[in-house]
Amino acid sequence: MAEIDKVSPTRSKLQLPDIEELAQDVDILEEPINKGPVEINPTEDGGVEIDFDPAAVIAQSGDDPRANLAELLEEDILSSLGSTLQNEYQDNKSSREDWEQAYTKGLDLLGFKYENRTEPFAGASGATHPVLAEAVTQFQALAYKELLPAGGPVRTKVVGKIDDVKQAQADRVKEFMNYQIMCEMEEYEPEFDQMLFNLPLAGSTFKKVYYDETIGRCVSKFVPAEDLVVPYNSTSLEDTDSIIHVLKMSENDLIKNQVNGFYRDIDLGTPANLEDKIQEKKNDLEGVSTSVTDEVYTLLECHVNLDLEGFEDINLETGEPTGIKLPYIVTLEESSMDVLSIRRNYNPQDPLRKRQNYFVHFKFLPGLGFYGFGLIHMIGGLSRTATAALRQLLDAGTLSNLPAGFKMRGIRVRDEAQPLQPGEFRDVDAPGGNLNDAFKILPFKEPSQTLLALMGQVVQAGQRFASIADMQVGDGNQSAAVGTTVALLERGSRVMSAIHKRLYASMKREFMLLANCFATYLPPIYPYDVVGGERQIKQTDFDQRVDIIPIADPNIFSQTQRISVAQTQLQMAMSNPQMHNLYTAYHDMYEALGVKDIDTLLPPPQQPQAVDPGQEHIAALSSKPFQAFPGQDHTAHMKAHLNFMGTMMVRTNPQILAAVQKNIMEHISLMAQEQVQLEFKDEIAQLQQLSQQMAPILQQQQLNPAAMQQNPQVMQMQQQQQMLNEQMESRKAVLVAETMAEYLTEEKKVLNTLGNDPLLQLKADELQLKAREEARKKEEAEDKLAMENLKLMQARELTEDKLQQDDEHAKLRASVSLAKDGIKEMKATVKGVN
Repeated sequence: MAEIDKVSPTRSKLQLPDIEELAQDVDILEEPINKGPVEINPTEDGGVEIDFDPAAVIAQSGDDPRANLAELLEEDILSSLGSTLQNEYQDNKSSREDWEQAYTKGLDLLGFKYENRTEPFAGASGATHPVLAEAVTQFQALAYKELLPAGGPVRTKVVGKIDDVKQAQADRVKEFMNYQIMCEMEEYEPEFDQMLFNLPLAGSTFKKVYYDETIGRCVSKFVPAEDLVVPYNSTSLEDTDSIIHVLKMSENDLIKNQVNGFYRDIDLGTPANLEDKIQEKKNDLEGVSTSVTDEVYTLLECHVNLDLEGFEDINLETGEPTGIKLPYIVTLEESSMDVLSIRRNYNPQDPLRKRQNYFVHFKFLPGLGFYGFGLIHMIGGLSRTATAALRQLLDAGTLSNLPAGFKMRGIRVRDEAQPLQPGEFRDVDAPGGNLNDAFKILPFKEPSQTLLALMGQVVQAGQRFASIADMQVGDGNQSAAVGTTVALLERGSRVMSAIHKRLYASMKREFMLLANCFATYLPPIYPYDVVGGERQIKQTDFDQRVDIIPIADPNIFSQTQRISVAQTQLQMAMSNPQMHNLYTAYHDMYEALGVKDIDTLLPPPQQPQAVDPGQEHIAALSSKPFQAFPGQDHTAHMKAHLNFMGTMMVRTNPQILAAVQKNIMEHISLMAQEQVQLEFKDEIAQLQQLSQQMAPILQQQQLNPAAMQQNPQVMQMQQQQQMLNEQMESRKAVLVAETMAEYLTEEKKVLNTLGNDPLLQLKADELQLKAREEARKKEEAEDKLAMENLKLMQARELTEDKLQQDDEHAKLRASVSLAKDGIKEMKATVKGVN
């Protein structure tokens, strides 16, 4: 081992300071220590007094809008605040006790848990009719597919005039938000799916959009209706004075937030088990129970208005507190009422101190107050009736198949505790000798057909309300008009359409909150990788120039309806292809069917390009469109077209001849336009200068139109513009007339053989007659199409009237049938009694 040198401590002489040095040190300590707003004064007993101005401390430590103000307040203030907010939470929660009770009882109607009943007899049926569960499941499946497609739920629109810069910005925002929601925000899709299942049950659900400090990104969390408590007199999230969000947080997550400074580092003790009735019912339906070892804290995040001491709203003129309560977010632990954090809930730059909202309310149906109505409230009674009828039918079948009754005392049956097997005859000791007299079987009836029909009516009523009745469109008349099918779809889904529009509006508010979160916490330029490439988003992209909306159509809520609308559009386009864009009609049809890679199956039409005269002649013979472009040699094109018109094929084909002449007219117009631009070069520059001068004046005209109309400067510039435009248009008309005269002369030279040849003259007359006949047929076809459309509209009205009459007749027949069955049963009962 290496040797270690140890140095022994040396003993030195202690030197004491003299009296003058001690006096100087005492003088220094007696001077108060001033460090900004905090003053430290020594006392006679050797201690110090710390004196500070709370407002001054707040000014320094409260510059950060996300600072935890609870660290700066005294414990008695926090204790009083926690007790007040906890009492407010209990009062608001008790005010909605009837709503919670109705919701809790309604969860039993889902039938997730079989009920073991002992009344009216042991083993009685505990089945629940699935009408409510079916309605909830079908709504969730339909809404989930429409509102959250695989490509992402976000699309964007440019606000104002569209240009390339704004469109590129909108595309970046759309791609980034879809990437965040579908890839980065792993919780979004499962929680959105869960929200759509809870929404039709409770009638209200919420989404909370905020920046999560622990994971370092924006999130959108699902909040059940029972976890968001508001005062009983509130009608919306915007006008309520208090929003209390009940949070369940594990001990480990709570410690994380305390370590990173988000919550105060205080000892909260052992958490109390404070599950409410709704959560207990959900746990019972799921078959789970809370464990004793689960240490979960219940936190109350209170979005309230407070007038905190040291943080008052100050009048800038007088410097005195105004007494106005400001928005804050106060988080406390429910059982101990300890305040963990207090943070401002407004933008310090906002002079109005408006509250920042983090919640979005999703409603199934608008209720009479704050919370919406769900299927539990609307068809819960029908579901209970159907369940009662179903259980009675099953119990009647059970009693009918396994009858019971009385037996004479003294009857002994061998192995009477065991049921009889098929083909078995068991020994019986009957004292009287007559076995029929020894047993009396009670007269149990078969399941009632009237009760079965009544249950069917109740179920159909619930299905009609929930829009889940199966409508077999394919079983109908295949030759029926598409408008009739659309009318049937719309008739059976009006309720679903209204719900879909409400969800669309709520999702739009959610996306706007997400965009504000991205604009606040993203860096100036944020690069990210996608499949097959790299992308980047700018923080400034999230501004007012881009409107962020859901990709779902608020007017179309199902693929069946989308296909029907696209099919109707395609049929109308095919009936008159000259007036419609067939490519767009076919593209919309494929898109409605969900076809992928539509451009491969349906190539986009190519736009006309500048080509030589020979290619234009080929296009004319192929009946393809072609047009003239600026900068071409218009004279050469017209000469080539004139020679082409002299051929026998073009002479005998009016369609080709008309296409070529149309192109010649385009060349004449463009040639005159280019000549005017050369002759009026100075005038065109003057027009551009006038337009630039009038641009700011026209912007002011939108604010005060009456004053601008009487502005002599504006009127003078407008007169100058009008005069210059009239001069250029007049010169262009002269040039067109001169060129047309020259063209007419050349055309006569080319086509002069037509008047000398009688056979060609006859052929031309025949072609003219043919063209007139085609025009007449076209006019008749248009009249016929208009008549067919009128008939379709009349047929649709008749179909709707017939459907309404059929419904009334069906209800009347059902009522009569039920009455007849009831009379028959009454007669049978009376007869049996007699």
